[in-house]
Amino acid sequence: MGYSDQRFNVNLSILFTELPLLERPAAAAAAGFTAVELWWPWVDAPTPEQSELDALRAAITDAGVQLVGLNFYAGQLPGPDRGALSIPGEESDKFRANLSVAADFAQSLDCKALNALYGNRVEGVTPAVQDELALENLVLAAREADRVGAVLLIEALNKPESPRCPIVSADAAIAVVDKVNSATGLGNAKFLMDLYHLSMNGEDLPAVIDRYVAQTAHVQIADNPGRGAPGTGSLPLEELLDQLQKAGYEGYVGLEYKAGDRPSSEAFGWLPAAD
Repeated sequence: MGYSDQRFNVNLSILFTELPLLERPAAAAAAGFTAVELWWPWVDAPTPEQSELDALRAAITDAGVQLVGLNFYAGQLPGPDRGALSIPGEESDKFRANLSVAADFAQSLDCKALNALYGNRVEGVTPAVQDELALENLVLAAREADRVGAVLLIEALNKPESPRCPIVSADAAIAVVDKVNSATGLGNAKFLMDLYHLSMNGEDLPAVIDRYVAQTAHVQIADNPGRGAPGTGSLPLEELLDQLQKAGYEGYVGLEYKAGDRPSSEAFGWLPAAD
C-alpha cells in the first residue's frame, strides 16, 4: 500500500491560486487530477450573481473534473476571520443566506460533501450563546445537505493559527458531529479529518484514526511544519494514509497544502507516476 492506492483531489482554493478561479479546474486536470474541492470562492458574497455560479460550474464541467467538496460561506479564507455560523449578526445571516445557494450548486455538480466551518469566539458574546447559535445553524446546514444527498462535514482547525476558534481538537469536532446528528436524526454530519490541523494541535494521529475513522467522510493533508507538500516536513503521511485505508476509509484525500514559491503544477512531484 502507499500513495498510489489513494484517491487524491486538489483544493483549488489553496493550490493553483496563481491562476484566475475559472482557469484552475483545467489546470488541475492538466496536472492529472480528476477531482477537486473548493472553499466558498466568493468571500464577500454568500449569494453571488447566477452568472458567476454558472461560469464556475461550466469551468469545472468543461475541465472534466468532479467537485467532491465545497465549503459553505465562511468569510475570508485563509485568514483570521474564518467561520461564520457561530457569529451573531451579519455573519450568521450570511451563512444562512448561503445555505441553499451552496447546496444547489453542489447538487448541480453531483458534489456529495459540504463543509461548515465553526466561527471564531467574539468579544461581547458568551461561548454558550455562540454554541447555541452554531447548533441552530448546523442543523439548518445538515438539512440542506441532506436535501441534496450530501454529508455535512465538521472539521477541527488548529490553535496556533486559529487561536479564537473553539474547535481545535478531534474530540471537539466529533462532539459537534454528535450534537448535530442527535438534533436532526439524519446522521449525515461527519468528521473532516485534516491531518495537518490535528498535527499542529499535537494530537496522536494514529490514535485519532483508530477512534474516529468510522465517522470520517473526508480527509485533508499537508505536511508539518510549513503546510507544504508531503515530504517537505516531518509528518509520516504515507503511513497515516495507509492506516486510514486499512481501517476502512475509502474516500478522497484532499491536497490542501501550499505550493510555496513555485507554480502549483510543480508541487506534485511526490505523487507516484501514473501507469
